[in-house]
Amino acid sequence: MHTKTPTSPAGQGVLLPMIFIGLMFFILGFVTWLNGSLIPFLKIVCELNNFQALWVAFAFYIAYTVMALPSAAILARIGYKRGMTVALGVMAAGALAFIPAARSGAYPVFLLALFTLASGMTLMQTAINPYIVCIGPRESAAMRISIMGLFNKGAGIVVPLVFTALILSGMERFSDSALAALDAAGRDVLRSELSQRLVFPYAVMAAGLVLFMGLIHFSSLREPELEAADAPSGEVRRWGVFQHPQVVLGAIALFGYVGVEVIAGDTIGLYGRQLGVAHYGVLTSYTMGFMVLGYLLGVALIPRWLSQRMALVASAVTGLLFASGIALSSATGSGLSQALLGWAGVPAVPDTVFCLALLGLSNALVWPSIWPLALEGLGRYTAAGSALLIMGIAGGALIPMLYGHLADVSGPQHGYWVMLPWYGLILFYALFGSKRRRW
Repeated sequence: MHTKTPTSPAGQGVLLPMIFIGLMFFILGFVTWLNGSLIPFLKIVCELNNFQALWVAFAFYIAYTVMALPSAAILARIGYKRGMTVALGVMAAGALAFIPAARSGAYPVFLLALFTLASGMTLMQTAINPYIVCIGPRESAAMRISIMGLFNKGAGIVVPLVFTALILSGMERFSDSALAALDAAGRDVLRSELSQRLVFPYAVMAAGLVLFMGLIHFSSLREPELEAADAPSGEVRRWGVFQHPQVVLGAIALFGYVGVEVIAGDTIGLYGRQLGVAHYGVLTSYTMGFMVLGYLLGVALIPRWLSQRMALVASAVTGLLFASGIALSSATGSGLSQALLGWAGVPAVPDTVFCLALLGLSNALVWPSIWPLALEGLGRYTAAGSALLIMGIAGGALIPMLYGHLADVSGPQHGYWVMLPWYGLILFYALFGSKRRRW
């Protein structure tokens, strides 16, 4: 039995592919972390409660589960480079769909546009992740992936600033008190005016994606050469991967991780607005800033000073502490954030919001740590295990919805208790689940 393994594109240097793929990771991060600013915006435009507003995250992340296998089939048929081109085209179509959504103010149209955007991103992720492995020596692949992660999360710092500058200026006219003072017709007019602000930015985004699609199409990027590699001997049974608890439990841990990562990045703006934080539109940048710091610490410390398993333990323990801090700390005092951010001139936020931002630091090393631990010892089931882990991204669709429901029922601050069981699960996986080799 033979499988195909990507190898370095023949005759092609590393610099050009790294530039193109780095830009694609930045684009993916830009679109992904735009949701953190978009959720509170659409909450106003479409008159939503917390649960309804978090359908944004559901529509976006469920695409990764629905479209993962179709994306693999598309790449097998048309190749990596053409797959990247098609992915950018689908993303441009999703961006264009925001124009009728903004003009109509219809929430289902916004959700359809988000699903289309994420479908293109799923195809892009399926293409560029193996490509980044094969553009240089295998022994430095992990470093290249870490650099791409910095591009992705760095975009998460930039996008809320851009969104705020372009769309969230003069938002005092659209506060809850200002809207409550108007009659129904006046509120509709004001919401329609606010919704129209999305037309120009998303039209520019669509044009940029089409331009980049042309650059990729006419670039000198080559298809990775595929070499035949003998799979380990033995029959590969259809459901054999489920005999390996380290990968099954790893997929469940990733399900929880993606859920809490999305909550930390996408609900912080919504939560900040509800607490009266004036600069709520840029709060996702706080979470992403701490996540970038976590990546840098991982690059510096792993594996020389910190093993992958201990990095996962540290991530889970600090996640438990910070999540508890969100639910228990002051919603008005800002002493903690003032002490840690004041020296840098960063505006202070309530301590409960700052603890939510600190989860970016806890979350940074979970994904890089779980993958090698989960795939260890799978042999001929490595490909199936990888597919199983990708399915864990569905946590980003479902767990934030649970938070939204709890926030509406018991209050936004208490809703964050939903995160604790998932960090507990990650800790269990780090200490016990990742070591199991039989049920």
